[in-house]
Amino acid sequence: MAGTFFVVATPIGNLQDISFRAIDVLKNVDLVLAEDTRVTRRIFDKYEIENKLDSYNSFSTKAKKNKIIDLLKDDKDIALVSDAGTPTISDPGVKIVQDLYDTFGDNLDEIEIIPIPGASAVLSALSVSGFSSSEFVFYGFLPHKKGRQTIFKEIAENKKTSVFYESPHRLMKALNSLEEFCREDRKIFVARELTKIYEEKRRGSVKEVKEFFEANSGKVRGEFVIVVKGI
Repeated sequence: MAGTFFVVATPIGNLQDISFRAIDVLKNVDLVLAEDTRVTRRIFDKYEIENKLDSYNSFSTKAKKNKIIDLLKDDKDIALVSDAGTPTISDPGVKIVQDLYDTFGDNLDEIEIIPIPGASAVLSALSVSGFSSSEFVFYGFLPHKKGRQTIFKEIAENKKTSVFYESPHRLMKALNSLEEFCREDRKIFVARELTKIYEEKRRGSVKEVKEFFEANSGKVRGEFVIVVKGI
């Protein structure tokens, strides 16, 4: 057997939202791959983790991928973390996991890929939205232009709960699109800066939530999760 590849969830804001198991893994693997090493360094400093740290993100080269695979073949254990939350969920880490399956086969006879569960913005928002989560559609970050309008039309007709991430620069544009395509009484839930000092949550009709942020433009900051109730 080769080494083990751990997919480790880290906090989405509050650094206390990390599991004992995650800290143990980060301390004891041979290498930690981070989306941004500067962000992960804050976790290392808080929990006195002294380990090798290297970057892996959307700009990583084929040479970096080959290096990771060679280390695993050499029986080294590696952990993958993202800047916040669970790696590979709307996150470039999914590429290296795909590469591992391509290299070692669908059944991973030579290595193990082990999830270390923890924080996830989409699940955190769903859990306090009051909308059904028995079935939901997660869209991740919506495209900036091409296909964006089509997705909002789909959300407007969706019987299941819909969830997506949005940046502060496009929040009002997203609320305008929801207002354009959804029924007037359609309920939505908007969470910003989850687990952080300025965490805020608004729930109501699209119009009500949009009017709140129009009247409080200073709150259009940070990262947003938008949850749309199914019809």
